[in-house]
Parts: sequence; C-alpha cells; structure tokens
Amino acid sequence: MKKSALQVARAAYQPKLPQALQGAVKAVAGAATQSVGNQEEIKAMFPNTYGMPVITFEEGEAQAIEPFNVGIILSGGQAPGGHNVISGLYDGVKSLNPQCKLYGFLMGPGGLVDHKYVEFTDEFIDEYRNTGGFDIIGSGRTKLEKEAQFESGIQILRQLGIKALVIIGGDDSNTNACVLAEYYAAKNYGVQVIGCPKTIDGDLKNEQIETSFGFDTACKTYSELIGNIQRDCNSARKYWHFIKLMGRSASHIALECALQTQPNACLISEEVEQKEMSLDDVVTYLAQIVADRAANGDNFGTVLIPEGLIEFIPAIKKLIAELNEVLTDPATGESREFAGAEEQIAFVKGNIAPENLAILNSLPADVARQLCLDRDPHGNVQVSLIETEKLLSRMVATKLAGWKKEGKYAGKFSAQHHFFGYEGRCAAPSNYDADYCYSLGYNASRLIAAGKTGYMSIIKNTTAPAAQWIAGGVPITMMMNMERRNGAMKPVIRKALVELDGAPFRYFAEHREEWAKTTSYVYPGPIQYWGPTEVCDQCTKTLALEQN
Repeated sequence: MKKSALQVARAAYQPKLPQALQGAVKAVAGAATQSVGNQEEIKAMFPNTYGMPVITFEEGEAQAIEPFNVGIILSGGQAPGGHNVISGLYDGVKSLNPQCKLYGFLMGPGGLVDHKYVEFTDEFIDEYRNTGGFDIIGSGRTKLEKEAQFESGIQILRQLGIKALVIIGGDDSNTNACVLAEYYAAKNYGVQVIGCPKTIDGDLKNEQIETSFGFDTACKTYSELIGNIQRDCNSARKYWHFIKLMGRSASHIALECALQTQPNACLISEEVEQKEMSLDDVVTYLAQIVADRAANGDNFGTVLIPEGLIEFIPAIKKLIAELNEVLTDPATGESREFAGAEEQIAFVKGNIAPENLAILNSLPADVARQLCLDRDPHGNVQVSLIETEKLLSRMVATKLAGWKKEGKYAGKFSAQHHFFGYEGRCAAPSNYDADYCYSLGYNASRLIAAGKTGYMSIIKNTTAPAAQWIAGGVPITMMMNMERRNGAMKPVIRKALVELDGAPFRYFAEHREEWAKTTSYVYPGPIQYWGPTEVCDQCTKTLALEQN
C-alpha cells in the first residue's frame, strides 16, 4: 500500500492511554443498573444481561492470563478512528498474552454469518494505525437479529476458538450486540460480546458515554469546509450558501459546526419540533435573516441545515410516520412490493389519512415523490435523499419575491448549495479521536479479560489530559427502551437528541442573533496533528461546554 507523507509520519504517532490502562487493572463494580425506559419489558427480554453494574477500571496486580482469541466487526457507516479501535484492541490482547489472536470479520456482521474473516498480524495492523476509514476489513449493515444468524456465527467462533466478539457500531449495531450477548448467555455458549460507541452523528451518548467516536473528526472536517466557504462568501459577497450536514436523527453535527464557524443561520431540528414550526415558519425565519442583512447592504451569508430537518417538522413527521406504516407489510414486517413507481404513489395516496394527504400534496412535486418512493434498508422513508438545502433556498426565494412586490425587501438573493456527508466519515482521525478510539479498543480487551459480556466499552473525563481519562464499561441494557420500528415495538438504544436546555445549545441561542446580523465568521482551518496541545488535542466545543 502506497502511503502519503502524512500517513508515514502519522503511523509513528503513539496514541495516549488513560493511566488506569497502562498496567494491570482490576474491575470495580458500581450499583446495579436499570434501563432508561420500559424497565419491566427490557428486563424480561434480557434476563441474563439486565441489571449489571457499571464497571470502572483501577490499577491492579498483574496476573497470568491464558491465551484467548477475539473477533471484531465494523458495523454500519464509517467513522474516523475505527482503525484505532482495532489497533488498540490488538495491542490490548497482546499485552495480556502474546499468544492471543485477533480476527476481523469482513464487510460487517455479514462476515460473521458467512464465515469470512482475516487474522491480524503486527505487519497488517501497522499499515492502518492512525488512519481513517474502515477499509482494514470493511463494514456492512447486516442486522444480527435472527436465530439462524446467531447459530451460524457460533460455528465460526468455535472453529476459531474465539471467546469474545467486539462489535463497533452505533445505536442499532450495539442493540444487535446486546441481543447477541443475551442469546449466547442464555445458551451458555461461553462467548462474550462487547460493544464500542461509533457514529459521527453524535447521537450515541448519555451519562456514561461522553461522545461517540468519529464525531470530533467529522465536525472538524466539515467546519474546515464551512470556514472555506464562508471565506469565499465574505470575499465575493453575492451568494447565500445553504449547507446541509449529516445527522438525520439529531442535530449535533449542525450545532457543533455552528459553534465552530458562527454562520448567519443554523437550524436545529429539535428546536423546530419543540416550537411546532411549520415548513413555512422555517422559511419565513430564514427569509427574514436574508432581508435584514440585505437592509445593511449584505446580500450574502451561510445557512447550516441538519440532514433530518424535514422529519422534525411536526406535520411532516406525522406524514412520514404513516408512510412508514402503510409501506410496511404487516404480515412480514418487510417493505411492500409494487409493480412500479406510479402504483406505489397511488397506493400511498389512497391509504393515508386525509390530513397527511393534504400535507403531502402541499409539498413540491419532486419532494412528495421522494417521500412516497425512496426507502432505506430498514424500510423507512429515505429522508437523507431529500435535497432540503435546495428546497429551503427555493422557498426562501419565493418568499422574498413576494416581499419585494409588497415593498418589504429590496435586496438580491442568489443561492449556492452543498451537502457535507461522506467528506467527513473517513477522514484521518484527529488527535482526540486517535487517542479516544485507541483507548476504547484497549479498554475492550480488559472487559474481555474481566469476563464481561453485554457491555459497551467507555472512556470518560475526556476533556482532561488523556492520562486522567476514566476507563470502564456500561451494560448495554442500561441505555435501552422500547420504540416502534416498522410497525412493531422493539428494544433499542435511546438516541440522544440535542438538549435545548443544555449548555451547547444555550451558548448557540445566546449568540445566533449577533451572528445573523454581523459577518462574524470563524475559519477553523484543517485538523492539526503536530503543535501546541491547545491547538492539536482540543475536543469538540459541544463536549467542552457540556463538561464545563
């Protein structure tokens, strides 16, 4: 593999570890836990992995460890730092006993089911240290939820002598990890399952998980691009840039990028829902900012838009919920099949409530068509395909044209559009993510050695120097509740939304009027890997504000 000069230099970087993981450890158990919701239902579904204590690692006495083998899976979308989780786990198990082996299952959970794997070696791992992407073994979105899959998996795990499986993923993947852990525990198969919190969206966090890995790097990557656009915007002074950012289920990325770059407007989906704003309310809000800046002679600006905004507008949210229901076959739980697009659209319009049909018909024809047709692998409306940035700029232009006829607006409006998504998912990890991810993987090896299953690897206190980070594990069941998915109630890890009373949003809300009126852009520039700690090792502004 040919490497760039940056990769060569970066390969020599040794990620920092918490002091507690730098030698032998002992597991200190806290009090028994319970799920965040639906306690009785979750307990009944996970009798073998429910109620376990939170684990914290402290320095302990060295003990002889018999060699053991571990498997690892990358699941779901890519996030910067995945390779460091794997290298941290590899170094962790080798430090316990050099005879330990680590196997990677290829292309996600499907590799476990289909028995496709590779054994890691020093030379193999060294090629990928501190690099972005998931290309070391690939990733996939196969859901581990059927008994046949579990039984196929146990065959290869036994064949390779694997005693523990580590699943790196987001909320859905870790929910599947919990289901798998429960199944193997109930069957007394002797295989442990450990999860690691991954998603650039930032919505896998709670009291125990400060942040999901990849969020730091992705937001810094997007913020660099936004800063570049804002510099251009402030130079040409003739365009409004509408920038859509990843984050369907929560607006953490949009909020963090706003805190880093200070755009003229940033929409937060959770606030739109809380205020019960209509699509017209959103458009009017943006149009007013454009008009106010034009009154000051500034016919340019930047707007940040979270990917899932449309789904948070209450009326459209109700529409999408019903679309998900009517397009799911209740007998199979799978998506209904249709002969063609027109048949599907006709079926939708003939089977949804009148108020939802009215909302559907009020949308631009291309957007309504997308809502009716496009489905993701889970059978849900493919909201991410809707070009919200173009929809909003088009509606803002129409609103401004009406105001111009009424003499309420005399400016010029011309829009440019951007969507930043894949640009950030495989970036070379920041120092924060490189250290955090390596620690998560190394820590997972200690959870395995301690005999734990159904736990997620956690590293806390990460706004402090790495030596002061706290390592341990949290039962995955502690984060679960019941939610309706594809027409049925299922146990899932609760997503973390932007808290409107939280410190990051409050800071944003206190400053957004000033940012709207003035051109107070911040240009973060590229991620820095070498230099002063305050430049290179800083965490996200979200985490800094949350941890104060």
